[in-house]
Amino acid sequence: MAEPLTDDEQRAWRTFIESSWALHTHLEDDLRAQTGLSMNDYHVMVVLSEAPGRRLRMGELAGRLVFSPSRITYQINSMVKRGLVRKQPCPEDGRGQEAVLTDEGMAALESAAPLHLVTVRDRFIDRLDPDELEVIERVFDKVRKA
Repeated sequence: MAEPLTDDEQRAWRTFIESSWALHTHLEDDLRAQTGLSMNDYHVMVVLSEAPGRRLRMGELAGRLVFSPSRITYQINSMVKRGLVRKQPCPEDGRGQEAVLTDEGMAALESAAPLHLVTVRDRFIDRLDPDELEVIERVFDKVRKA
């Protein structure tokens, strides 16, 4: 059985959870209000926009986004209906599927990015000094790799 959290650990944990949920809610609400996109839409489009040919196998995309196979399928199907991505067979083996960012999806991303950046700066980046940002990067890189 795990050791109970100390008071300091409990405060740190709750501060992290409550602030990260609040931040995500603000990011999601602002992005939806300004662009009609969800954070999941945006994140998928960012990852695909950075991939060679703006395409990735569904499994690789799911891994990068930390999505389950069913969640990535649902997300991509929703985006296909809106013309933001398309699915196609993998050219290497034909069995797997790739998600491909469409020109319409790229245009939506390019339009949303400056608006999203305002919220990211206002709610996160501009509230911290460079040393704090460095600590956050170091800490959450550890957490991500664990």
